[in-house]
Amino acid sequence: MSDKTERDRLDKIYTRGGDKGKTSLALGGRLSKADDHIKALGEIDELNCQLGVLIATLQAGHSLQQPLKQIQNRLFDIGAELAMNSEDYPPLAQQFIDSLEQQLDQLNSELPSLREFILPGGSISAAHCHLARAVCRRAERQLIQLGTKQKQFPQACKYLNRLSDYLFVAARHLNLQDNGSEVFWQPSNK
Repeated sequence: MSDKTERDRLDKIYTRGGDKGKTSLALGGRLSKADDHIKALGEIDELNCQLGVLIATLQAGHSLQQPLKQIQNRLFDIGAELAMNSEDYPPLAQQFIDSLEQQLDQLNSELPSLREFILPGGSISAAHCHLARAVCRRAERQLIQLGTKQKQFPQACKYLNRLSDYLFVAARHLNLQDNGSEVFWQPSNK
């Protein structure tokens, strides 16, 4: 290992710096762990974790594995933007939003038209995908709340908005692969 690599390693995971309910952003500012900024970072982290669980349910070589791993990397990019909290830090590039839209359109073109509301569920992978969609919507709401206050993060908000749509379509795709096991809403007034 080179000297640089040794210096850059995180050998100690705990610092005790957050024991009193505060944490640091990348450039040093200390915030309450209950601050909207930290909540937004946490929501992005939770979404990324949920995608990791979803990926773990897929068989090796599944067609959604690589796109979902790319999405995890974009979520890390968004987390970095939040952690840096600097107008000098580049926002998420439009190309990633465009790419997500193209992938979404491709997946959706392979699905039957949706004529009824569907419930989250079906196969285990689809259920995890629906859960990731719900977590994504929560992360989006938190980021919008933060972004409105700070007038920041518009690209990240757009990405999360597209991502929740992508995850809905991906869940349908996963259910179709599992013999069309979508779960349709049965209204109580019928």
